[in-house]
Amino acid sequence: MSCHDHRGVEHSLADLELLDMLTAPVVPSPDELTKKGSYKRRDSDLDPLLLAAAASYGHVTRNHYAHDFFPAVGDPRAEGAYDWTKWQPGSLPARPERKVRLKYESRQAPRSHRLKQLGLEEKENDSVRTASTPLRGADNLPLPAPKSATSETSTSLVARTQLPHSPQLEVKCMARTRVPTPHGPVFLHLYHNNRDNKEHLAIVVDPAQLQEDSLPLAPSIRSRTLDAVWSDSETEMERITRGAYVGRLSKNSQRPSRPPVERMDTSTLDIIPPPLIRIHSECFTGETIGSMRCDCGEQLDEAIRQIALPVTVADPSDRARTVTIPGRGAVIYMRQEGRGIGLLSKIRAYNLQDLGHDTVTANLMLGHGADERGYEVASAILCDLGLGADGLEGVRLLTNNPDKLHALEKEGIQIVERVPMVPRSWQRRQQHKLGHDFADLHGQEEEKVMGAMMIGGGEVYGEDLDKYLRTKVLRMGHMLPLLSDASD
Repeated sequence: MSCHDHRGVEHSLADLELLDMLTAPVVPSPDELTKKGSYKRRDSDLDPLLLAAAASYGHVTRNHYAHDFFPAVGDPRAEGAYDWTKWQPGSLPARPERKVRLKYESRQAPRSHRLKQLGLEEKENDSVRTASTPLRGADNLPLPAPKSATSETSTSLVARTQLPHSPQLEVKCMARTRVPTPHGPVFLHLYHNNRDNKEHLAIVVDPAQLQEDSLPLAPSIRSRTLDAVWSDSETEMERITRGAYVGRLSKNSQRPSRPPVERMDTSTLDIIPPPLIRIHSECFTGETIGSMRCDCGEQLDEAIRQIALPVTVADPSDRARTVTIPGRGAVIYMRQEGRGIGLLSKIRAYNLQDLGHDTVTANLMLGHGADERGYEVASAILCDLGLGADGLEGVRLLTNNPDKLHALEKEGIQIVERVPMVPRSWQRRQQHKLGHDFADLHGQEEEKVMGAMMIGGGEVYGEDLDKYLRTKVLRMGHMLPLLSDASD
């Protein structure tokens, strides 16, 4: 009994009998319940009554008695239950071993064990979708129509790619809209898939789609799953609302798109450069708050800028003349923060980097791989946009990462050229002689260059960035010449 409790032993014994009745592993028989002075057990009232009984004894509960050093305290009726100095061995017969499973004992394995049994692993900022989870549209839009032999669009409703030893991957463009940027208009596509629970994006640069009258020289970069008919009851306004339209949407221009029946004429593709593609992983710190630990924000802006650059090509009607056409391509924006380890682990890795570890070692110390990203979903999105797949036309890939290059080729993406992504600060430093004070390069007042992201058209620089880039080159094999090599 608690030293602060001044109640009599008789009251305490009565309360303990009530507590023992409530927490007993075996429900009393009906005969016992009819005995005079017994208490009726009510399962629905178990928790509040148990808490009330435990609170009446201060900090002492039933578990304090059952797990004490002295066996006698397991029985509140024993003499040594309250004054252990009076306890003597053998004063109480040994209690029989309980063979009945406690009624409220959990029989479910921990979540981590159940995921391992299913062959699944769950990371931060990620959740696992089973293969049976169907792709669903928005709640206010009709579900996809069932596949039929007479439907012309059933084969193009979902872009698919079969991966070895994994369920069939499906991606579906749920919405598309025009977004004006400092580099020109882009079309933002939002994708759902059955591999994870993330909304990946595609930033499509194809200004020719806004020209309704003139026929573009190159095929339009459009989503086949978005342009498909999702159901027979779908209205034109519903299609337009989700972005399945052609031209520029306005009060006077509301033309819904139609499913692609046959491919566009590709006779002019020999004079038009392949579209420029960038697979970009989400980076909150670099893109939103302007972190200079990495150049991710700068890379995203630079990718959109390079893709949007006009291209001079030969005039199809007269090859002796040249014409200028808008740049075309896409940035596939993957929600793979921190090379796939999540924002939480990424922030912790930053602290390890401040202690002297590089970005690779910091990830390994946290139990992650150096790079846990995957590119299956990105490849499926490219296929849905008709880029680098189905033998239509290859793509130029803007990257320094050889693993990314090989992963896309493994998924069937045709890459005809790799375009290097050189940091802007390194480009500027290569134009100066060795030994020039690096701080002087950023001390001069210059007109701010427009651009996307926090960094805009500027550049990221500093010791943290140099260490980060050198680690990617020396430890991850990125195809980027170091400053000392490029300046010789």
